[in-house]
Amino acid sequence: MEPDERPGPGEGEGNTGATRDDQTPGNQPPSTEDLLTRSRLESTRAAGEPILEVHHLVKHFPLTQGIVFRRQVGAVKAVDGVSFDLHQGETLGIVGESGCGKSTVARMLVHLERPTGGEIRYKGEDVSRLSGRALKAVRRNIQMVFQDPYTSLNPRMTVGDIIGEPYEIHPEVAPKGSRRKRVQELLDVVGLNPEYINRYPHQFSGGQRQRIGIARGLALRPEIIVADEPVSALDVSVQAQVVNLLEHLQDQFDLSYVFIAHDLSIVRHISDRVAVMYLGKIVETGTDEEIYQHPTHPYTQALLSAVPVPDPGARERRERIILTGDVPSPANPPSGCHFRTRCWKAQDRCALEEPLLAVPAVFRGLDGPEAHPSACHFAEEKQIVVQAEEERPGDDTGDGRGTGSAES
Repeated sequence: MEPDERPGPGEGEGNTGATRDDQTPGNQPPSTEDLLTRSRLESTRAAGEPILEVHHLVKHFPLTQGIVFRRQVGAVKAVDGVSFDLHQGETLGIVGESGCGKSTVARMLVHLERPTGGEIRYKGEDVSRLSGRALKAVRRNIQMVFQDPYTSLNPRMTVGDIIGEPYEIHPEVAPKGSRRKRVQELLDVVGLNPEYINRYPHQFSGGQRQRIGIARGLALRPEIIVADEPVSALDVSVQAQVVNLLEHLQDQFDLSYVFIAHDLSIVRHISDRVAVMYLGKIVETGTDEEIYQHPTHPYTQALLSAVPVPDPGARERRERIILTGDVPSPANPPSGCHFRTRCWKAQDRCALEEPLLAVPAVFRGLDGPEAHPSACHFAEEKQIVVQAEEERPGDDTGDGRGTGSAES
């Protein structure tokens, strides 16, 4: 992906001039609020503590029977004991098949869903049980970018009203007299022309609508952005532009991202660490190099094997893993390891004992990239991603990220 933060001509078809090409985002001098925010962020980073911690997060949706007298007969275990942390300025990618629970995790992080159990700690404080003013203060710092730019924007509201609506809920962030200017600055930051503040969503393309959604998420100057598949509804030509914009904004505002997607190539491009989910649980987690170059969980290996490879030579050299059977119902997951019904390594132990998300015993004591948490009794490193000799020439830059190539 080329580092182009501005939309190309194809993104704005039918929406003449809706994109700014004559200004660079972020040229305004920092305000007092910005300086205070930066000071707070620097103190958090210096302490080395995670800005967000999730411990054993659970979300079960009850299944009921009866019309007059309803009783619970079961539960859909959408999320079943998820744990991870997020540091300041870091991007955590969460990947998995549809229905694995990753979007439910996102909704719980921003309190659109109440967790059934577990903890969500923001700067050390458990926010999963907050309400009222305390919850309102936390939600200002954790904002969300939704998947579908066509349904997440109110068609009856102008762009200015959509982006400025958070100021109605948090009036202390921007006085009424300065809100229009703030909205125009946000439009400029995300690469849209501030002059189109009075336009309606239907006058913009999909990529431009997603930029409007990103601007709305930035309105309150949050510290954490939860991006729930922000590019999956966009054309491939536009996806790179939006992802590069998110990276630019992260550098500019020192944001932390929880980036949820099913496209492994995009996750590799933007993420510092990756968590792989299956049937409500995280089955493997590590840096992008550990997950993509040294996967140890069979499910992760199968996911990487399913990604199309444009290079015919690399396609012939890699091993193709084809899973059999359907994904079990989250209302009745298998005992022990949830993945055992589709796993070619499954043995009796897998049905009796649930594997823990930890460094497998076979890799303990090693310092290599294969020694990362994997929830499998029979974890084994398998190279799925086959690279060409010239592939990823910029990997020695030290930023910890891939180049976004789709060979994985």
